[in-house]
Amino acid sequence: MAFYDIPKVRRDLLVQEIRENIRLDLSGTRREQSLAYYDDEDTYIRKSAYLATGRLYLQDETLRENILAFLETCSLDPSYKIRHSAMQAAGEIGIKDFEAIEYLLEKGLFDEHHSVRNAVIGALNKTGEKNPGPALRFARRFLHHPDKEIRREICHGIELRGRTHPQDILPLLAELQSDPTARVRNTLIHVIGQIAYKKGCLETVTGALRSWENKELVHKALEEIIDVHHRYRNFAVRTAEEARAYIEQHFGRTNAHH
Repeated sequence: MAFYDIPKVRRDLLVQEIRENIRLDLSGTRREQSLAYYDDEDTYIRKSAYLATGRLYLQDETLRENILAFLETCSLDPSYKIRHSAMQAAGEIGIKDFEAIEYLLEKGLFDEHHSVRNAVIGALNKTGEKNPGPALRFARRFLHHPDKEIRREICHGIELRGRTHPQDILPLLAELQSDPTARVRNTLIHVIGQIAYKKGCLETVTGALRSWENKELVHKALEEIIDVHHRYRNFAVRTAEEARAYIEQHFGRTNAHH
């Protein structure tokens, strides 16, 4: 039976059971139960397991060494689901202790499976939102990596911090404006749209874009900003028309209309 097919009371008990079994595993030498949760077919079982791992790390100092050793072992496991869960757990830990899991995220960034690499993007977003200093320093290390997919993943991985503090990531984004790969530039345009619709963010983002040299990309980014204001109209501070009017006041006419 799938996790969300179970009545809520039983779900809560299952989450407690998962956490207790992981604690018992990591307090001793066995790892079978934890690995089984990390490899479960049900996304929510895996999520309960990696959230439990993160909480145990933050709450019980005596388990930290064992947890990190367990995650390192998981990062080498043949199962991509186990490796994926390990990266998610690392993200939970990185919210408070990024330095402890930085090497795990670096390993996951180059994983052969897209699901694991996506987990690193999620972990980087999560840590960047709550613990931006070390997370953004990590991002900068790979901003100009020769592998275009690494550059794209890093660009995507700093998005969440930008939604509340666009000024923190705009200098990094600016370095990608002339990236030779269209896929990287398209991700950059997407991220610019995503960090411009909350209160005060449109002004910050467009203020930075005025100094960018790649005018073609800026034009596409401005159109994306207006489009995001339309798509996210229930969450955006401005309407799409108000965003367009503001942009045209500072940049001239755009082609984006809603």
